Amino acid sequence: MSSVAVLTQESFNEHRSGLLPEQSGAAGAGPGAEGEEEALPTYKDAFPPLPEKAASPEGTQETANAWTKIRPLKSSVITQVFHVPLEERKYKDLNQFGEGDQAKVCVDIMHKTGAHLELSLAKDQGLSIMVSGKLDAVMKARKEIVSRLQTQASATVAIPKEHHRFVIGKNGEKLQELELKTATKIQIPRPDDTSNQIKISGTKEGLEKAKHEILLISAEQDKRAVERVNIDKVYHPFITGAYNKVVGEMMQETGARINVPPPSVNKTEIVITGEKEQVALAVTLIKKVYEDKKKNATTIAVEVKKSQHKYVVGPKGNTLQEILEKTGVSVEIPPSDSSSETVILRGEPDRLGQALTEVYAKANSYTVSSVSAPSWLHRFIIGKKGQNLAKITQQMPKVHIEFTEGEDRITLEGPTKDVQMVQGQIEIIVTDLVSRMDYAEISVDPKFHRHLIGKGGVNINRIKELHKVTVRIPPDNEKSNLIRIEGDPQGVQEAKKELLELASRMENERTKDLIIEQRFHRAIIGQKGEKIKEVRDKFPEVIINFPDPAQKSDIVQLRGPRNEVEKCAKFMQKIVAEMVENSFSLSVPIFKQFHRNIIGKGGSNIKKIREETNTKIDLPAENSNSEMIVITGKKANCEAARNRILAIQKELANITEIDVSIPSKLHNSLIGSKGRFVRSIMEECGGVHIHFPTEGSGIDKVTIRGPVEEVEKAKQQLLALAEEKQTKSHTAELRAKPEYHKFLIGKGGGNIRKVRDSTGARIIFPTAEDKDQELITVVGTEEAVRDAQKELEELIKSLDNVVEDTMNVDPKHHRYFVARRGQVLRDLADEYGGVMVSFPRTGTQSDKVTLKGAKECVEAAKKRMLEIVEDLDAQVTIECVITQKFHRSIMGPKGSRIQQITRDHNVQIKFPEREDPQAAPAAPPADAPIQENGEANGEVKEPVDPNAPKKCDVIVLSGRKERCEAAVEALKALVPVTIEVEVPFELHRYIIGQKGSGIRKMMDEFEVNIQVPAPEQQSDKISITGLANHLDRAKEGLLDRVKELQAEQEDRALRSFKLTITVDPKYHPKIIGRKGAIITNIRTEHDVNIQFPEKNDENQDQITITGYEHKAIAARDAIQAIVDELEEMISEDITLDSRVHARIIGARGKGIRRIMDEFKVDLRFPQSGAADPNLVTVTGRPELVDEAIDHLLNLEEEYMADVVENEAKMAYMRPSGGSASAMDEQRGPSKGFVVREAPWTTGNEKAPDMSSSEDFPSFGAPVATKTSPWGPKRF
Repeated sequence: MSSVAVLTQESFNEHRSGLLPEQSGAAGAGPGAEGEEEALPTYKDAFPPLPEKAASPEGTQETANAWTKIRPLKSSVITQVFHVPLEERKYKDLNQFGEGDQAKVCVDIMHKTGAHLELSLAKDQGLSIMVSGKLDAVMKARKEIVSRLQTQASATVAIPKEHHRFVIGKNGEKLQELELKTATKIQIPRPDDTSNQIKISGTKEGLEKAKHEILLISAEQDKRAVERVNIDKVYHPFITGAYNKVVGEMMQETGARINVPPPSVNKTEIVITGEKEQVALAVTLIKKVYEDKKKNATTIAVEVKKSQHKYVVGPKGNTLQEILEKTGVSVEIPPSDSSSETVILRGEPDRLGQALTEVYAKANSYTVSSVSAPSWLHRFIIGKKGQNLAKITQQMPKVHIEFTEGEDRITLEGPTKDVQMVQGQIEIIVTDLVSRMDYAEISVDPKFHRHLIGKGGVNINRIKELHKVTVRIPPDNEKSNLIRIEGDPQGVQEAKKELLELASRMENERTKDLIIEQRFHRAIIGQKGEKIKEVRDKFPEVIINFPDPAQKSDIVQLRGPRNEVEKCAKFMQKIVAEMVENSFSLSVPIFKQFHRNIIGKGGSNIKKIREETNTKIDLPAENSNSEMIVITGKKANCEAARNRILAIQKELANITEIDVSIPSKLHNSLIGSKGRFVRSIMEECGGVHIHFPTEGSGIDKVTIRGPVEEVEKAKQQLLALAEEKQTKSHTAELRAKPEYHKFLIGKGGGNIRKVRDSTGARIIFPTAEDKDQELITVVGTEEAVRDAQKELEELIKSLDNVVEDTMNVDPKHHRYFVARRGQVLRDLADEYGGVMVSFPRTGTQSDKVTLKGAKECVEAAKKRMLEIVEDLDAQVTIECVITQKFHRSIMGPKGSRIQQITRDHNVQIKFPEREDPQAAPAAPPADAPIQENGEANGEVKEPVDPNAPKKCDVIVLSGRKERCEAAVEALKALVPVTIEVEVPFELHRYIIGQKGSGIRKMMDEFEVNIQVPAPEQQSDKISITGLANHLDRAKEGLLDRVKELQAEQEDRALRSFKLTITVDPKYHPKIIGRKGAIITNIRTEHDVNIQFPEKNDENQDQITITGYEHKAIAARDAIQAIVDELEEMISEDITLDSRVHARIIGARGKGIRRIMDEFKVDLRFPQSGAADPNLVTVTGRPELVDEAIDHLLNLEEEYMADVVENEAKMAYMRPSGGSASAMDEQRGPSKGFVVREAPWTTGNEKAPDMSSSEDFPSFGAPVATKTSPWGPKRF
């Protein structure tokens, strides 16, 4: 038993103070000792016991009873222990128990599952794992332990494939449960795998469990059977019975499941599943019913109107079931898509009469009627959300009421009596509505509809509520101007009047579009719309609409009364004018070096200019290359600011400015594309600034600014360029409809090339991006432009002369022109100035084709069509035999090569279907007719010649004979050819390259396939396959690569020259240098590899140098020079007090490195534990060693003075060695904390020895372990 006592520091000190003067505890102590002993606390006072149940006072007892009344809760935490035998342990390193991989796995399992794991080793070195946590966490942890800490075995179990799904279970739940329960991994083959083997992996125990469970599931399924019985469809109703009662009773009686196909499915097969005995019994019962009905049942056929069939069937077939239940007769109704009206009754002869009566009764029990009601009243009859109609249908649920849109009647269908009642009710409603409802229609332009509706429907909703009417405004997509008003006659008239007034007012309204640049829109609207709100408040009757920013539109729309719109427009134009005036901007080029002078100290200069000119001045960023300063504000103010800035620049440098007059029409050509020409002049002339006026201003003045000499030079160059452009270049513009452009250009640019060749002028047509699609520009000398313009104008004039012509085209060719949605006709229209070609309708057998368009275009199109017809008439079909394996190569990537041949030769090419290599070549049957050109001639041919080409090798070409022949030659030219190139076998791997990169690069570059023989063949032949015209280039490229590789081999041989140099190992570190700096420098400088001996090499003094011979020798000489220098060095030992070593070395060796660098020597301080801790070795050239030793001795003298001084100070600060022990002697030996009447004083127990280091060990002190009969303890 152990007791725990909690003492405060005060109470502990109080007890301890009474123990200090304690005498030895002998039996014959004097009276003083007894008094002192009485003063000691008792054990019970110092360590009061916890209250026990029997001795507790009454109140405590009640509390205890109160606790007993609480219902105990079952803990949700469980604990399980798992054992892993030694032979099954995955981690068997006994020295690493509690650490290593095993411990990491346990920590990972705890994190993953949330369970707590404790590991212990059994005597047999097996592993015991105690897992605590919630049940699911413990089970998951168990599975993880088995899979990760236990060696895994595997086994397979074979069960029928059809039983696998029962092992998996719904959504795999059964499989998961099985894996968790047995702590195994179960792998079931996929449905498309024919194997029936299920693989299980896990522990031996788990394997057996899982195997047993799977075999149990399979055994259970073995008891089940499936039987399919074919019963004529007409007898199925007798087997199912009315409302499936008969089949239900069968299933209940036999326990089997019977699946009868529904009437809508045309199947005769009935499927029975269950255990074998149950299935057999069910089959017997079904066959019994079938045989009975087949023997006794007869049929009668009656005619019932098709429209009444649905009443015989009833909702969801209920009426048929009802007849079957009452009479035992099956009624067969023909399908709804059949026109037959014959209904067949099948059953016992004595029951057929009753069933017939029922059929006629049901057929005539329903009637169809109609009620006249204007279509506009239909929705009022239906009511809001069908409320009015719901009242009627609730009373008469069997009556179906149908409203047809646009028809003035309502159709009723149902039982005769119910229909009559509903008809009467609806007629009353219609009469009432007609008497108190009216409608009116008004015509309003659709553009005003949305204004009548108002924002969010505010206007129309107000009218509806005020006049208690409904107003139907047609949606935008109807494009209708009729608005319909329905409701109370008076309300309709009032709403009509108000809507007409609104429409009339809108017709008198004015809509005006203001052109305001989009850049000003945000400024006019203002922040959060504040500024535009002021405008709207001033003109409340005007609606102002700004375009969406994404539209990039400048149009602002104003709408409202004419006078107000005009006033608002003037007001907004005034605002815009002010903004335009204040947004004038100009850029001033100022040399970059003067920007800081313009800014001034603290921005004083620029601030002054801004304030005095009332402008905004923006300078480019310091790191920008731009020299432009941008000034924004009113034009006059901007110019004043510019003059002031230029004046500052002029004062600072010798800057001049001159104006040169150059015709404005030449400006663009002088500037060049993206400023190319003018930039070259500016750069050539020392960075002068050349300023051209704004495009379209018509100003000829060009300004040049910069240093005087450079400005003059730029002026001369600019004028020379302008003169050159003026004499040689002239421009004219003319217009033509865009559809004429292609015709003017001609096929392949033929027409326009003629004009260019004859006149020498350049003609530029607009691109798709140009705004003006009609503008054609002619550029060249004045005479050339005049001639070209004249020719083009004549062509355009003739194109404007529209004529109509006809031609005859054989109807068999019409399909070619109109196929693919008239692609050929569209191409003709594009090529020949939009000419329209009309073919006769299909089936008219007319050969007359009409062409309409410009005379030249029509003639050219007619000529082209005749060429096409001639081609079609002259079309032949030629076969080209090329082995199928080359077809893919001939086609090219995405069929590009074959498309090119088709275009170039204007032929059609058809490749055969690919032959299936798996299919055996089957001989054609003897009686099969041979087909020629797709038609069987019905004649029996001789057996096929074995030398005849295979069908899969024949490519068919259609077109003109000469073109087809040319295309065949082109196809044959694309057939890949193979050549062999001799390349030494040892170079093959270098040609292939890393991961095939080298050979892939060559194949891509030369567009061929290169085949390198397998290494085991040891062949020198490399095959190149590709087009004949590519092979020579590829062969040349391959041989060039071989030459490169051979040169590299020779170079490698030269580089592999080796020589060795003998160097004493003590010099090796010096040759290597700090972090390999010296040796790296030698390697780099001489381009060699230098190898030092390994630790266990025999020749520790041999250094090997590999590289070119002359470079290896140079590197050897460099190393030898270092060795010679090192051999000249001496080493001297000096004695430096070890107490100053740290200060000489310095923080991170900075001090010692500084000394070594300064005196070019090496210092070696003694290692810890050296025989002489004061011995320091200095190595270097004799004179430098002496200087370094003097420096070190001086440092020692300096640092030793500090050391002695510090030691003297410490002597005064250290307490005297005997003071503590003296106090202990005065106090006497302490016995610690002593109490009276302790348990150990009353019995045989011995009091704890306070001085025992074993019972009360000190922190950090070694403890002698007790010997135990169980041997030493394991920790």
